[in-house]
Amino acid sequence: MADNRVVQGRMQTPESLAELIEGESVMDAEPIEDADRDCPECGENVLAVGYIPSALEFVTGYKCQECDWSATDRD
Repeated sequence: MADNRVVQGRMQTPESLAELIEGESVMDAEPIEDADRDCPECGENVLAVGYIPSALEFVTGYKCQECDWSATDRD
């Protein structure tokens, strides 16, 4: 699987996708994966990325490839 994926028409690295979901910089991110679910807002494909926003936390973030919807496993 490629490290970079197209999200809303723009190429995203794992780190930039995590920052898009989190709304601020992250320390590290794992490779982007397909989340095997559809977006609850538009029905398109959802991507998942695991990332470390701080030294004491690991989060899995989810982002639709086509619309603004995103969520994390801490929601």
